[in-house]
Amino acid sequence: MADVVVASQAKPQFREASAWDQLKYNRNWLGFWFMLPAMAFLIFFLAYPLGLGIWLSFTDTRIGRVGQFIGIENYQWLWDDAIFWLSVFNTLLYTIVASALKFAIGLYLALLLNENMPFKAMLRAMVLIPFIVPTVLSALAFWWIFDSQFSIISWSLKHLGLISQNINFLGDTTWARICVIFANIWRGVPFVAITLLAGLQTVSPSLYEAATLDGATRWQNFRYITYPLLTPIIAVVMTFSVLFTFTDFQLIWAMTRGGPVNATHLMATLSYQRAIIAGQLGEGAAISSAMIPFLLAAIMVSWFGLQRRKWQQGESND
Repeated sequence: MADVVVASQAKPQFREASAWDQLKYNRNWLGFWFMLPAMAFLIFFLAYPLGLGIWLSFTDTRIGRVGQFIGIENYQWLWDDAIFWLSVFNTLLYTIVASALKFAIGLYLALLLNENMPFKAMLRAMVLIPFIVPTVLSALAFWWIFDSQFSIISWSLKHLGLISQNINFLGDTTWARICVIFANIWRGVPFVAITLLAGLQTVSPSLYEAATLDGATRWQNFRYITYPLLTPIIAVVMTFSVLFTFTDFQLIWAMTRGGPVNATHLMATLSYQRAIIAGQLGEGAAISSAMIPFLLAAIMVSWFGLQRRKWQQGESND
């Protein structure tokens, strides 16, 4: 009888869940398991090459020869390299001018395509064509357009009597910079326009109707309704636009290869020239690593721009 009483008073024993059980069954870890393949992909194809490139920038590695650790010697060499600083200037000029014009033209196209007009679907599809065409094909097309002998622009201006000889677009430093910026704008505008158009589709028409009843003009509708609601999307799309433009390589290399007289050399093309063509992997890696602070600055600008979403949700920006 005593044994029965003791048995009835005994409490059931529960095994404490192990850390592995929590990883398997805890719903909070479900997202981690879904993200694990993507994380592995990013680490293998992005994080590892980035780390390897930074390490190579501190060595004198060359193609076919294992280098030795030399500290910041490559960076000291670049600090006194006039061509490197010219590439920095070219990259900043190329990025700022092209990104600003892509945003202005892309926003205008997005607002235009958001209106009710005939053949709207066809026009939206046509806008995407420059972005769909492979970069190298676009670069080759512009290379022919701006060719010193066969340029259609020079041919047209000569037949109109506006010029007497062909314009050396890609042989003049100023014209070469203008040409590569124009080519980048032509290729990048569709990305900005379509992304902003997608954002415009989320704006409720009732907001415009209410503003119109209050006597708001088209500019006031844009200033106080469209632009504030597009701010988060603008922050994201411009961040990607700046990153793509700053790291552009194919367009420049196919059109000018950094010439004439290094006038269109960007940091990406100069890094390729020093690392692959000249064989100085350490120096080329140092140039690539020098791009990281600029890219981080662009990401930080996007981060602070995204904070404006708090204003849309009725929260404080503090």
